[in-house]
Amino acid sequence: MDTIIFATNNQNKVNEVRAVLRNRFTVISLKEAGIDIDIPEPHNTLEANASEKSKTIFKLTGNNCFSEDTGLEVEALDGEPGVKSARYAGNNKNFDANIDKLLLNLKPQKNKTARFRTVISLIKDGKEFLFEGICNGKITDERKGTNGFGYDPVFIPDGSTNTFAEMDMNEKNKFSHRKKAMEKLIRFLNK
Repeated sequence: MDTIIFATNNQNKVNEVRAVLRNRFTVISLKEAGIDIDIPEPHNTLEANASEKSKTIFKLTGNNCFSEDTGLEVEALDGEPGVKSARYAGNNKNFDANIDKLLLNLKPQKNKTARFRTVISLIKDGKEFLFEGICNGKITDERKGTNGFGYDPVFIPDGSTNTFAEMDMNEKNKFSHRKKAMEKLIRFLNK
């Protein structure tokens, strides 16, 4: 299997995945595959949303593909924003507004423990396989850094003093939940 479709329109995620794969496989985005759709994420689990996306693309193309869904799960907020991470402050996927809401909701809390969790759904030869990656850390009181995307400016992974947004791609990938899930996917594909 040389080429695989990554069922996403998020170029930041494509770049992260390509940095992890380092040319082991050719990953193409939906746009590069000529697919112009925004696949809904209607489910209440990361697993179900990831599955929805990969199954949609497999039905459309018949090609091997994978998708992922990632959530930021904050302990003091009972796992919020979780599966709603991209739409925490509304359906327009505005991450500045999402971060503002997160910091406001966390302000009265002493416990800033959080984790990023990624679930990858791979459809290979018509069968689905799931892979999970987790990065534990904490939420800062304010934004720091300009790299990355999403909640990266307010998340410090365990083992670091920098937010993801203060790291370059190589440093982020030392901790990344998405990289951990991708490594499981790579091991599976290399079998």
